[in-house]
Amino acid sequence: MTDTQSVDSPHNLIELGRIVSAYGVQGWVKIQPHSSQAEVLLQSKDWWLKAPVPPAGGAGAFAPFRRAAVQAARPQGSTVVARLDLSPDRNAAEALKGHTVWASRSQFPPEEEDEYYWVDLIGCRLYGQKDGQPELIGQVVDVSDNGAHAVLHVARGRLDGNGEIALLQNEKGRRIEVLVPFVSAHVHTVDIAAKRLESDWPVDF
Repeated sequence: MTDTQSVDSPHNLIELGRIVSAYGVQGWVKIQPHSSQAEVLLQSKDWWLKAPVPPAGGAGAFAPFRRAAVQAARPQGSTVVARLDLSPDRNAAEALKGHTVWASRSQFPPEEEDEYYWVDLIGCRLYGQKDGQPELIGQVVDVSDNGAHAVLHVARGRLDGNGEIALLQNEKGRRIEVLVPFVSAHVHTVDIAAKRLESDWPVDF
């Protein structure tokens, strides 16, 4: 059994899903991926698990990551089921319920041309058009799937004097978001390295 402390975990871990239950009687676990890109879970040889944080920050609030060797994994409907070295039987698998599942960004399979991992889109600045000129709409804070295509959840913002984004809020103090279809008809230029997306989406929409 491997139980590695967080000091040994990769610095570029990305949260990909959560263990929702045991699966079967031989120690398999069922994972609900955070997005439709479950292939990362299926192709990573090592996962890093983190226990859920108890209410009010109890003893497990700073629980370390634990490395789990993936012995087998396969899709199961909208979920992924896997056998890990940390769960040799159902009791051990039940004990992992609620753990988040992470993987190193370096283990992600290479993207195909014009395909992007959702995690790489989060944090990108989205620019639209106003009077024929590019203008900031805001920053991508989440990505979802409506069944036909990905949808960018963009927190509206404005650039301050230092070039940083100041996110806008409504009268209730909540973040203002706009949903933008992530399709080439609207988002025509993607520069992951620069964290910049260019679109024809109306700035004031």
